[in-house]
Formats: sequence, C-alpha cells, structure tokens
Amino acid sequence: MTLVDRPLVQYAIDEARAAGIKEFIFVTSRGKGALEDYFDHAPVLEQELRKKGKDDLLEILKDTNMESGAIAYIRQHRALGLGHAVWCARRLIANEPFAVILPDDVIAAETPCLKQMVEAYEEIGGNMVAAMEVAPEKTSSYGVLDIKEDMGSVVSVKGMVEKPKAVDAPSNLAVIGRYILGPSVLRNLQQLKSGAGGEIQLTDAIAQDIGSDVPVSGYRFKGERFDCGSKAGFLQATVSFALSRPELRDDLMSYITKVAQVDKAAE
Repeated sequence: MTLVDRPLVQYAIDEARAAGIKEFIFVTSRGKGALEDYFDHAPVLEQELRKKGKDDLLEILKDTNMESGAIAYIRQHRALGLGHAVWCARRLIANEPFAVILPDDVIAAETPCLKQMVEAYEEIGGNMVAAMEVAPEKTSSYGVLDIKEDMGSVVSVKGMVEKPKAVDAPSNLAVIGRYILGPSVLRNLQQLKSGAGGEIQLTDAIAQDIGSDVPVSGYRFKGERFDCGSKAGFLQATVSFALSRPELRDDLMSYITKVAQVDKAAE
C-alpha cells in the first residue's frame, strides 16, 4: 500500500535506519514476493534515470535498495498471531536485543518514534513498548498496560492485558506497533499457547518477564500515530503526510477548503 508516493514498508525502513538499525528481517506470508523485489537493485531503471538526468527520482530509488546481507526474509506459513511471527525469526535474531516494527502503524514525528525509544532504551534496557493514550471504548482493540510507576515519557509496567473490555482495562495506555525486546521474549514465545483471539500474542510473552530481573516499560512517544490497517486511518495519514510536503500542500489545502465550504453551504 502506497502512502502519498511511498509504500508503507518504506516508511518503516526509513524509521529503523534513523534509529541506527542496519540489519532487517521481514516475516512474510505466501504471495509477498513483490516485497523482496521492491528492495532489490534495478540496474536498468537506474541507468535510464541517470541517462535522463532524473537525479531526484534516482535518489528516491536508491533509498529502496538494500545491501547484500542486510536483509532476510522468513516465511510464516500460518497466521498464528504477531507473537508467532516474531518467533519465526528466532534463529536469525539469536541472543541479541531486537526491534519490531508493524508497518501499518505509521507514526509522524519530528524525531522518528523508534529513535526516541532507542535513546530511552539505552538508559533502561529490558523490554520496551511504544504506548499512547486511547479512548476507553477503544481498549478492546489493543494490548493495554497496567502501570506500576508513571515517570512521564517512560512508565514502569506491572501487567499487560490483551484486548480488554473497557470495564476491565487497567488503564487507557495502549501498546502501539513499535517494540524493543530482549532474547528472553523469544524463549517465552517458545512456551506460549494461543491467547486472545486464538493467536499467540506478543504482549503475553513480554508480560512473562514482568517481576523478573528484566524490566518492562512503556514509552510515550512524541508524534501522531495513524492506523493504516483501517480505511479511515489510511485516509487520515494520506492527508496528513501530503500536507507536510511543500510541493503538495497548497493544492491539497485549497481542495480541502473548497470541499469544506461546499459541505457547510449544503447544511
């Protein structure tokens, strides 16, 4: 899916690179071969762009290229949940900390969300999840944090509940699709059975470390999150990201103003 003029996955890669990450693992499913092709070099196209002097397009194309050995693909044969998808990459991750990005969660931020988290993680360690406040009636769509201590940007976590009803939610601080995790989470996933929705939940594996010598924390990132897995969220992201582009802003704003005036007149 393309947001303005780049696939969602490119935004995820750019955010990870800004955080200093240089090695990438994609967990994919059947029919996602286009993803592998997207990150490959296209010598013929690059030569044509260079010949025609289209340097701007050439630079955009280079951003999609990945060096040999920097990227790996793992196939998830059955859709058994996010926790299972992460577990599929266990042999490549081995015994190191790793980040998880869900590309359909797009975050517009002055400092990329994952970079904010890495800077906080360097002081705290353990397991860290991105978090944001949501309306109480929306908690059933998220993993929700039970807060032990609120320190502002960082909260210490004493529990995590996957998709609770509003009356059962311990807070309205929800987990968003950015994680920095330690190898203990992979060991926990090895032992897990299906959780909420019949899937192997990543939050359940993280929650198993609570109370151990591995701290679990939530990080309130600075930025605006768009759920591009929903139609409304994707449309909102398209408008927001287009308005942030100088070459698109004026024409789009003019159109939005015109539509708003028509709607107001119709009332």
